[in-house]
Amino acid sequence: MVQASLKSISLEEFLLLPETKPASEYIDGEIIQKFMPKVKHSTLQGELVPAINAKLKPQKLAWAFPKLRCTFAGRSIVPDIAVFTWNRISFDEAGNISDDFVSVPDWIIEILSPEQSATTLTKKVLRCLANGCQMGWLIDPDDFSVFIYQPKQEPHYFDLDAPEDFLPVPAFAHDFQLSVGTLFNWLKGETP
Repeated sequence: MVQASLKSISLEEFLLLPETKPASEYIDGEIIQKFMPKVKHSTLQGELVPAINAKLKPQKLAWAFPKLRCTFAGRSIVPDIAVFTWNRISFDEAGNISDDFVSVPDWIIEILSPEQSATTLTKKVLRCLANGCQMGWLIDPDDFSVFIYQPKQEPHYFDLDAPEDFLPVPAFAHDFQLSVGTLFNWLKGETP
């Protein structure tokens, strides 16, 4: 990640800056630019969002968003996937979804890219949990592993040693089931 070494700016000043590509995040007073995703990262993100939405969105349980800016608790982050329960999504008077999300996701999913630090992503997930997020996934496509984080619980680890294991999901997402094998078979171009 590229960190800005310019003068320290406030969150409000950061939010007035033009968006960057890849996105920049504001964490602990620092501007940190995310890495451009690689193919494995994009593949998993591209498969997960519609898979989650196919199960949760029609019932108005939750909505998954790729690369959505979420601003809360003095931070502004852009998770790989942010899932919000339906009752926490703002809509305008015309019934259209609001453009800004000023709250923590209910479920955060981060996908590790080769240049990224697993520690940095873990800290991001833990900060979300500390501010009300119900669950965090940290997926490592090169290691074929997933760490699952929940508030006040030890992390759980899943990998291809047990491809039939289903990954835990937040309670609101109980209709969404995904096995470890299915997740990583997406990297082979396979569909369930």
